[in-house]
Amino acid sequence: MTTQHIQAEQRDGVLKLTLDRPDVLNSFNARMAQELSAALEIAAGDAATRAVLLTGIGRGFCAGQDLAEVMPDGDPSAVDLGEVVARQYNPIVRAIRLTEKPFVCAVNGVAAGAGANIAFACDIVVAAEGATFVQSFAKIGLIPDSGGTYHLPRIVGLQRANWLAMLGEKLDANRAKEWGLIFDVVPAAALADAAFDLARRLAAMPTRALGLIKRGFNASAHNDLEAQLALEVELQREAGRTEDYAEGVRAFVEKRKPRFQGR
Repeated sequence: MTTQHIQAEQRDGVLKLTLDRPDVLNSFNARMAQELSAALEIAAGDAATRAVLLTGIGRGFCAGQDLAEVMPDGDPSAVDLGEVVARQYNPIVRAIRLTEKPFVCAVNGVAAGAGANIAFACDIVVAAEGATFVQSFAKIGLIPDSGGTYHLPRIVGLQRANWLAMLGEKLDANRAKEWGLIFDVVPAAALADAAFDLARRLAAMPTRALGLIKRGFNASAHNDLEAQLALEVELQREAGRTEDYAEGVRAFVEKRKPRFQGR
């Protein structure tokens, strides 16, 4: 797959996807969104990809939408922003949440607007010291998109979600960790290695089981207890029929480290 704005590297079961428009803090244009969506579609069906690592190049992770593209000649009404969200961002967020493989996000700098919300859609987020997160939408008269109105109140609660979305204040990485928006903060120089090591560990795990965990957590957002208990029965039944479950049991009995194949 030839790309202009996405770098793709496959190693040790990990597909590393790097946003590559550093001159504009990796803000999205239509080409980059299409390339990322296509890469995620390929990853979903690729048995060799057992974890995905998403990061950015340069000083920022992603500054959201490149406004120059949606305001030709400076006219903010020239483009239907709903259509932009539906075409560019919703497929990315759906792919991250519905692909039954673990997604790690390494936030190397500012994550603003859609960039922040795409990060929050990932399963485990690690940020560099000095990284910041900002819901910049309201400052130009917009609402959080890319899953922001879904994930923010569920992760941080309504009061904090309102503060983030309505005031558009920057949140530093340490407070983002404290609020549960990200998993960890590491020195900037250590971010790339720490994030890849985490993704590689996940890639060596029983991929089907991790995908079923993800499916169960996704469903818990709308299921009541009885529905969730019933779903757990079905998910456990499916997990118990995998080759990795059989390997895990054999390894436990034989007192050795399991060799999971993602099947």
